[in-house]
Amino acid sequence: MTTLVHLSDIHFGGLADIRAVEGLEELLPSFAPAAIIISGDFCQRARAGEFQRARAFLRAASKLAPVHAIPGNHDVQWWREPLGFPLLGRARYAKYRRYLAEELAPALTVDAAVICAAPSAYGLAPGSITWNPRDLTVKGHIPAGALARAAGVFAASRNGSLRVLVTHHNVLKGRISRRWGLARPLATLRAIVESGADIVCCGHDHEAGIGSIEMAGRSVVVSTAGTLSTRGRGGGPPSFNLLTITPPTIRVEIHALERASGRFAVAEGRDFAR
Repeated sequence: MTTLVHLSDIHFGGLADIRAVEGLEELLPSFAPAAIIISGDFCQRARAGEFQRARAFLRAASKLAPVHAIPGNHDVQWWREPLGFPLLGRARYAKYRRYLAEELAPALTVDAAVICAAPSAYGLAPGSITWNPRDLTVKGHIPAGALARAAGVFAASRNGSLRVLVTHHNVLKGRISRRWGLARPLATLRAIVESGADIVCCGHDHEAGIGSIEMAGRSVVVSTAGTLSTRGRGGGPPSFNLLTITPPTIRVEIHALERASGRFAVAEGRDFAR
């Protein structure tokens, strides 16, 4: 059995729910995870102090298990490179690289899983623009090259390994928001299926979810982590997801904070055949 902890959207800064973050830090050792996946948005405003608190969180987590992390749209100083033009130098990911990780698209192999990033957070960028003004700097996109790289990583993995793709933006439409996280969702879903991924870990929408992509005769499990901030979609509580992998099944659970007790408890769980 392999256990993966999946969290997203901590938003260190004014919106972080520090009670929830500290509760999670105390709880993590009990899962004995093979890896901890964080699918972006460590910060709220990409400020140095926010990154410094995120660095402390990552350092503590990495003492427990390998951490696979990618940037989210709130971690990107896109205004320094609007539409890809380096007005203030190549500084879009400068703070993320300085404080958290130099690698923006890491790959990690642990136990029975191979985990590969496909970054989607670029801010105001050509691939993320839609006709809706509300989408500016909010939507994301996954470049074809990122998915081709992931496909190569998955193809080279040993037989029987669970192939986990990590991106920031929600790949399925939010149940409450009714919004896609990606600018061109259907084409991206097809490319995700073609990459050979067995499961996608994402976040961004601040609403936890468990679902699947059903295309081309394949089923890809989707773990959408909620937020550990005070901005849960629809007033929902802080939460994270737990993935338990056995030879016959993939189980995804949403662990949500119970306000009265201050403890996390399973709010929803689903089993998928491998």
